[in-house]
Amino acid sequence: MMFKRIAPALALLAFAVPAAAQTLASGGSGPWPAIAEVDPTLPRHVVYRPAQLPTATGQKLGVLVWGNGACSDNSEMHAAYLLEIASHGYLVLANGFSPEEAKRRAAERPQQSPAERREVPTTVKDMIDGVDWALAQDGDRSSRYAGKIDHSAIAAAGHSCGGVQALEVGFDPRVQTVIGNNTGVFPDDTPKMTGMMLEKADLKKLHAPVLYLQGGETDIAYANGMDDYRQIGHVPVAIVNLPVGHGGTFDQPNGGIAASISVDWLDWQLRGDAAAGRSFAGDNCRLCNGAEWQFEKKGF
Repeated sequence: MMFKRIAPALALLAFAVPAAAQTLASGGSGPWPAIAEVDPTLPRHVVYRPAQLPTATGQKLGVLVWGNGACSDNSEMHAAYLLEIASHGYLVLANGFSPEEAKRRAAERPQQSPAERREVPTTVKDMIDGVDWALAQDGDRSSRYAGKIDHSAIAAAGHSCGGVQALEVGFDPRVQTVIGNNTGVFPDDTPKMTGMMLEKADLKKLHAPVLYLQGGETDIAYANGMDDYRQIGHVPVAIVNLPVGHGGTFDQPNGGIAASISVDWLDWQLRGDAAAGRSFAGDNCRLCNGAEWQFEKKGF
Protein backbone atom coordinates (compact mmCIF):
# COMPACT_ATOMS: atom_id res chain seq x y z
CA MET A 1 0.00 0.00 0.00
CA MET A 2 1.41 3.36 -1.04
CA PHE A 3 1.50 6.54 1.01
CA LYS A 4 0.04 9.64 -0.52
CA ARG A 5 3.55 11.12 -0.70
CA ILE A 6 5.78 8.89 1.40
CA ALA A 7 6.54 5.90 -0.83
CA PRO A 8 9.24 7.63 -2.96
CA ALA A 9 11.20 8.43 0.19
CA LEU A 10 11.33 4.90 1.58
CA ALA A 11 14.42 3.85 -0.35
CA LEU A 12 16.36 6.75 1.17
CA LEU A 13 16.19 5.41 4.72
CA ALA A 14 19.44 3.51 4.37
CA PHE A 15 21.21 5.86 1.98
CA ALA A 16 21.82 9.32 3.42
CA VAL A 17 23.14 12.08 1.21
CA PRO A 18 25.77 14.37 2.78
CA ALA A 19 24.26 17.55 4.15
CA ALA A 20 26.66 19.57 2.00
CA ALA A 21 24.83 18.33 -1.09
CA GLN A 22 21.68 20.15 -0.02
CA THR A 23 21.42 23.85 -0.81
CA LEU A 24 18.86 26.56 -0.29
CA ALA A 25 18.29 26.53 -4.05
CA SER A 26 16.46 23.17 -3.84
CA GLY A 27 12.77 23.78 -4.34
CA GLY A 28 11.13 20.64 -2.93
CA SER A 29 8.96 18.12 -4.78
CA GLY A 30 5.56 19.71 -4.24
CA PRO A 31 3.39 21.54 -6.77
CA TRP A 32 4.74 24.96 -5.71
CA PRO A 33 8.57 25.00 -5.97
CA ALA A 34 9.90 26.84 -2.95
CA ILE A 35 12.58 29.39 -2.19
CA ALA A 36 14.32 30.55 0.99
CA GLU A 37 14.81 34.23 1.71
CA VAL A 38 15.29 36.78 4.45
CA ASP A 39 12.45 39.28 4.73
CA PRO A 40 13.59 42.62 6.24
CA THR A 41 10.30 42.90 8.12
CA LEU A 42 11.07 39.63 9.96
CA PRO A 43 14.79 39.96 10.70
CA ARG A 44 15.23 36.99 13.08
CA HIS A 45 13.87 34.38 10.69
CA VAL A 46 14.46 32.74 7.35
CA VAL A 47 11.31 32.48 5.22
CA TYR A 48 10.70 29.34 3.17
CA ARG A 49 7.80 29.86 0.80
CA PRO A 50 6.41 28.94 -2.61
CA ALA A 51 8.24 31.03 -5.19
CA GLN A 52 4.88 31.68 -6.86
CA LEU A 53 2.43 32.78 -4.19
CA PRO A 54 -1.24 31.88 -4.53
CA THR A 55 -3.69 34.31 -6.04
CA ALA A 56 -6.23 36.00 -3.81
CA THR A 57 -8.78 33.36 -4.83
CA GLY A 58 -6.40 30.38 -4.62
CA GLN A 59 -5.64 28.02 -1.76
CA LYS A 60 -4.34 30.06 1.15
CA LEU A 61 -0.97 29.36 2.73
CA GLY A 62 -0.74 27.35 5.89
CA VAL A 63 1.88 28.57 8.37
CA LEU A 64 4.61 26.52 10.05
CA VAL A 65 6.94 28.09 12.60
CA TRP A 66 10.17 26.14 13.04
CA GLY A 67 12.75 25.68 15.81
CA ASN A 68 16.20 24.44 14.80
CA GLY A 69 18.25 21.68 16.39
CA ALA A 70 20.23 22.94 19.41
CA CYS A 71 17.82 25.92 19.38
CA SER A 72 20.35 27.42 16.97
CA ASP A 73 19.85 30.43 14.73
CA ASN A 74 20.88 28.57 11.55
CA SER A 75 18.27 26.49 9.68
CA GLU A 76 20.68 25.44 6.92
CA MET A 77 20.82 21.77 7.97
CA HIS A 78 17.01 21.64 7.85
CA ALA A 79 16.64 23.51 4.56
CA ALA A 80 15.70 20.52 2.38
CA TYR A 81 12.97 19.50 4.85
CA LEU A 82 11.61 23.05 5.16
CA LEU A 83 11.65 23.69 1.41
CA GLU A 84 9.76 20.43 0.89
CA ILE A 85 7.02 21.52 3.27
CA ALA A 86 6.89 24.99 1.70
CA SER A 87 6.54 23.45 -1.77
CA HIS A 88 3.21 21.96 -0.69
CA GLY A 89 1.71 25.38 -0.07
CA TYR A 90 3.04 26.41 3.34
CA LEU A 91 4.73 29.54 4.61
CA VAL A 92 7.55 28.24 6.81
CA LEU A 93 9.21 30.66 9.24
CA ALA A 94 12.44 29.26 10.67
CA ASN A 95 14.16 30.81 13.68
CA GLY A 96 17.43 32.54 12.92
CA PHE A 97 19.36 34.15 10.11
CA SER A 98 20.88 33.40 6.74
CA PRO A 99 23.61 30.75 6.96
CA GLU A 100 26.33 33.35 6.50
CA GLU A 101 24.98 35.66 9.21
CA ALA A 102 24.33 32.77 11.60
CA LYS A 103 27.89 31.52 11.19
CA ARG A 104 29.27 35.02 11.78
CA ARG A 105 27.26 35.32 14.98
CA ALA A 106 28.33 31.87 16.15
CA ALA A 107 32.00 32.80 15.69
CA GLU A 108 31.51 35.87 17.91
CA ARG A 109 29.88 34.06 20.83
CA PRO A 110 32.01 33.34 23.88
CA GLN A 111 33.02 29.69 24.25
CA GLN A 112 31.29 27.76 27.04
CA SER A 113 32.17 24.43 28.60
CA PRO A 114 29.70 21.51 28.38
CA ALA A 115 29.14 21.83 32.13
CA GLU A 116 27.80 25.36 31.79
CA ARG A 117 24.08 25.97 31.34
CA ARG A 118 24.42 27.25 27.83
CA GLU A 119 22.39 30.18 26.59
CA VAL A 120 20.74 29.36 23.28
CA PRO A 121 20.52 31.71 20.30
CA THR A 122 16.75 31.42 19.79
CA THR A 123 13.69 31.35 22.02
CA VAL A 124 10.05 30.33 22.01
CA LYS A 125 9.25 34.01 21.64
CA ASP A 126 10.96 33.99 18.24
CA MET A 127 8.50 31.34 17.08
CA ILE A 128 5.53 33.21 18.51
CA ASP A 129 6.82 36.33 16.73
CA GLY A 130 6.66 34.31 13.50
CA VAL A 131 2.97 33.52 14.06
CA ASP A 132 2.24 37.17 14.90
CA TRP A 133 4.09 38.35 11.79
CA ALA A 134 2.30 35.96 9.41
CA LEU A 135 -1.13 36.94 10.67
CA ALA A 136 -0.26 40.64 10.54
CA GLN A 137 1.01 40.27 6.98
CA ASP A 138 -2.31 38.74 5.98
CA GLY A 139 -4.11 41.91 7.02
CA ASP A 140 -1.56 44.33 5.56
CA ARG A 141 -2.71 45.47 2.14
CA SER A 142 0.85 46.43 1.20
CA SER A 143 2.16 42.92 1.92
CA ARG A 144 2.70 40.23 -0.71
CA TYR A 145 0.86 37.91 1.70
CA ALA A 146 -2.25 40.10 2.05
CA GLY A 147 -5.33 37.89 2.10
CA LYS A 148 -3.25 34.76 1.45
CA ILE A 149 -2.72 33.33 4.97
CA ASP A 150 -5.02 30.67 6.41
CA HIS A 151 -5.55 31.65 10.06
CA SER A 152 -6.97 28.20 10.79
CA ALA A 153 -3.88 26.36 9.49
CA ILE A 154 -1.02 27.16 11.87
CA ALA A 155 1.52 24.60 13.09
CA ALA A 156 4.67 24.56 15.19
CA ALA A 157 7.52 22.13 14.58
CA GLY A 158 11.17 21.72 15.41
CA HIS A 159 14.16 19.42 15.79
CA SER A 160 15.65 18.32 19.13
CA CYS A 161 15.90 21.47 21.30
CA GLY A 162 13.78 23.23 18.67
CA GLY A 163 11.21 20.47 19.05
CA VAL A 164 10.85 21.27 22.75
CA GLN A 165 10.40 24.92 21.74
CA ALA A 166 7.66 23.81 19.33
CA LEU A 167 5.87 21.90 22.08
CA GLU A 168 5.76 25.08 24.16
CA VAL A 169 4.53 27.09 21.18
CA GLY A 170 1.79 24.47 20.94
CA PHE A 171 0.25 25.92 24.10
CA ASP A 172 -0.77 28.95 22.00
CA PRO A 173 -4.47 28.63 21.11
CA ARG A 174 -3.77 29.72 17.53
CA VAL A 175 -1.63 26.63 16.87
CA GLN A 176 -3.61 23.70 15.46
CA THR A 177 -0.91 21.01 15.59
CA VAL A 178 2.69 20.31 16.64
CA ILE A 179 5.39 18.15 15.06
CA GLY A 180 8.38 17.23 17.18
CA ASN A 181 11.36 15.80 15.33
CA ASN A 182 13.84 13.72 17.37
CA THR A 183 12.78 15.40 20.57
CA GLY A 184 11.07 15.07 23.92
CA VAL A 185 10.82 16.74 27.29
CA PHE A 186 13.59 15.76 29.70
CA PRO A 187 12.59 13.99 32.94
CA ASP A 188 11.84 16.44 35.72
CA ASP A 189 14.87 15.41 37.79
CA THR A 190 17.28 16.04 34.91
CA PRO A 191 19.26 19.31 34.62
CA LYS A 192 17.88 21.21 31.64
CA MET A 193 19.55 23.43 29.09
CA THR A 194 18.19 26.92 28.61
CA GLY A 195 15.62 26.65 25.85
CA MET A 196 14.46 23.20 26.99
CA MET A 197 12.97 24.03 30.37
CA LEU A 198 9.59 22.31 30.01
CA GLU A 199 8.54 19.76 32.60
CA LYS A 200 6.48 16.66 31.90
CA ALA A 201 3.40 18.21 33.54
CA ASP A 202 3.53 20.99 30.94
CA LEU A 203 2.47 18.50 28.27
CA LYS A 204 -1.06 18.83 29.67
CA LYS A 205 -1.10 22.38 28.27
CA LEU A 206 -1.15 21.03 24.71
CA HIS A 207 -4.57 21.48 23.17
CA ALA A 208 -4.16 20.06 19.65
CA PRO A 209 -2.87 16.87 17.97
CA VAL A 210 0.85 16.10 18.21
CA LEU A 211 3.13 14.04 15.98
CA TYR A 212 6.55 12.84 17.15
CA LEU A 213 9.10 11.74 14.53
CA GLN A 214 11.88 9.90 16.33
CA GLY A 215 15.03 8.14 15.15
CA GLY A 216 14.65 4.82 16.94
CA GLU A 217 16.59 3.51 19.91
CA THR A 218 19.86 5.07 18.72
CA ASP A 219 18.25 8.53 18.88
CA ILE A 220 19.38 10.29 22.06
CA ALA A 221 15.86 11.74 22.31
CA TYR A 222 14.19 8.31 21.98
CA ALA A 223 13.43 7.75 25.68
CA ASN A 224 12.21 11.32 26.23
CA GLY A 225 9.92 11.23 23.20
CA MET A 226 8.50 7.80 24.02
CA ASP A 227 7.79 8.96 27.56
CA ASP A 228 6.04 12.08 26.22
CA TYR A 229 3.87 9.82 24.06
CA ARG A 230 2.93 7.68 27.07
CA GLN A 231 2.10 10.72 29.19
CA ILE A 232 -0.06 12.55 26.62
CA GLY A 233 -3.61 11.29 26.92
CA HIS A 234 -5.82 14.33 26.49
CA VAL A 235 -5.15 15.13 22.80
CA PRO A 236 -4.57 12.86 19.79
CA VAL A 237 -0.91 11.85 19.51
CA ALA A 238 1.15 9.67 17.19
CA ILE A 239 4.79 8.64 17.22
CA VAL A 240 6.88 7.28 14.36
CA ASN A 241 10.31 5.76 14.93
CA LEU A 242 12.51 5.64 11.84
CA PRO A 243 15.85 3.75 12.05
CA VAL A 244 17.94 6.85 11.40
CA GLY A 245 19.18 8.14 14.77
CA HIS A 246 19.01 11.67 16.13
CA GLY A 247 19.86 13.37 12.85
CA GLY A 248 16.61 12.26 11.24
CA THR A 249 16.38 12.41 7.45
CA PHE A 250 17.14 16.12 7.11
CA ASP A 251 20.24 15.45 4.99
CA GLN A 252 18.35 13.42 2.39
CA PRO A 253 16.87 14.85 -0.83
CA ASN A 254 13.72 16.85 -0.11
CA GLY A 255 14.11 16.07 3.58
CA GLY A 256 13.56 12.33 3.15
CA ILE A 257 10.71 10.31 4.59
CA ALA A 258 10.36 12.55 7.66
CA ALA A 259 9.37 15.44 5.39
CA SER A 260 6.91 13.25 3.48
CA ILE A 261 5.28 12.12 6.71
CA SER A 262 5.20 15.72 7.96
CA VAL A 263 3.46 16.98 4.82
CA ASP A 264 0.80 14.27 5.09
CA TRP A 265 0.25 15.15 8.76
CA LEU A 266 -0.03 18.88 8.03
CA ASP A 267 -2.39 18.36 5.11
CA TRP A 268 -4.57 16.13 7.26
CA GLN A 269 -4.58 18.23 10.42
CA LEU A 270 -4.69 21.69 8.85
CA ARG A 271 -6.58 21.09 5.61
CA GLY A 272 -8.74 18.09 6.40
CA ASP A 273 -7.20 16.06 3.56
CA ALA A 274 -8.62 12.57 4.11
CA ALA A 275 -6.21 10.96 1.62
CA ALA A 276 -3.25 12.32 3.60
CA GLY A 277 -4.94 11.22 6.83
CA ARG A 278 -4.92 7.62 5.63
CA SER A 279 -1.22 7.59 6.46
CA PHE A 280 -2.18 7.73 10.15
CA ALA A 281 -5.86 7.00 10.71
CA GLY A 282 -7.78 3.73 10.66
CA ASP A 283 -6.89 0.18 11.69
CA ASN A 284 -5.19 -0.40 8.34
CA CYS A 285 -3.42 2.95 8.07
CA ARG A 286 -0.38 3.20 5.82
CA LEU A 287 2.09 3.75 8.65
CA CYS A 288 0.48 0.82 10.47
CA ASN A 289 1.82 -1.58 7.84
CA GLY A 290 5.45 -0.55 7.42
CA ALA A 291 8.27 -2.87 8.36
CA GLU A 292 10.85 -0.05 8.13
CA TRP A 293 9.53 1.87 11.13
CA GLN A 294 7.57 1.59 14.38
CA PHE A 295 4.28 3.46 14.65
CA GLU A 296 1.94 4.05 17.58
CA LYS A 297 -1.11 6.29 17.88
CA LYS A 298 -3.91 7.07 20.29
CA GLY A 299 -6.84 9.41 20.46
CA PHE A 300 -7.89 9.07 16.80
